[in-house]
Amino acid sequence: MSSEPPPPGSGQPPDEDPFKKQPPPAEGGGSPYDGSSPPTPPQGSPYDSPYGDQPPPHGGDPYGPGGPYGGDPLAGMPPLADSGKRTVARLIDMILVGIVVWLLSWAFGVMQYNMNAERIEYSRGFGQSVIAAVLYVGYDTIMISRSGQTLGKKLFNLRVANLDNGSTPSVQTTLVRSLVLWIPFAFCCACIWTAIAGGWSYFDKPYKQGLHDKAAKTVVVSTG
Repeated sequence: MSSEPPPPGSGQPPDEDPFKKQPPPAEGGGSPYDGSSPPTPPQGSPYDSPYGDQPPPHGGDPYGPGGPYGGDPLAGMPPLADSGKRTVARLIDMILVGIVVWLLSWAFGVMQYNMNAERIEYSRGFGQSVIAAVLYVGYDTIMISRSGQTLGKKLFNLRVANLDNGSTPSVQTTLVRSLVLWIPFAFCCACIWTAIAGGWSYFDKPYKQGLHDKAAKTVVVSTG
């Protein structure tokens, strides 16, 4: 069987996410692209696996002490995003989606008004909370699972990435992240929960994760 890569235009999809981290080549192993193979250590050498033919414990964690990333999940990943830029990007997204929420709430008549002789008070009804939850969760899930970026994040050159390998989060991962962030916001805690969940990144070490990032095992990195 030929080992040549598929020609351009063959229709075969790429094997890797373009953002996915690649482990560094092993020392003395030669280039994995020049067709050469690393020399086989002699039997009984100190480089033999202490586990023999058995896999190492815990599945051979690539971030363990002997793993290709040297124990650092951020190795090979762009710098972590500045928390201030994350906050401004989030505010932009909240405003953009919030305008759509308001328009749909008005169109479906689910906004509540309390009138008295002195003033008109506006409050959010349950129907508007449902619309807000669907739109905010849907917006984040669709945008981030496609490219790792919302419109606000694109503006500030930020991207959401899986902590373990730097790739773009899947739909399932992004949905978990979005639900943790937006369901409390829509139904009970509004901006207070958003401030707590997002503000956590200002103090979290070493990965600057918000509470929603921790739930989904993601980080936000800079692309610029």
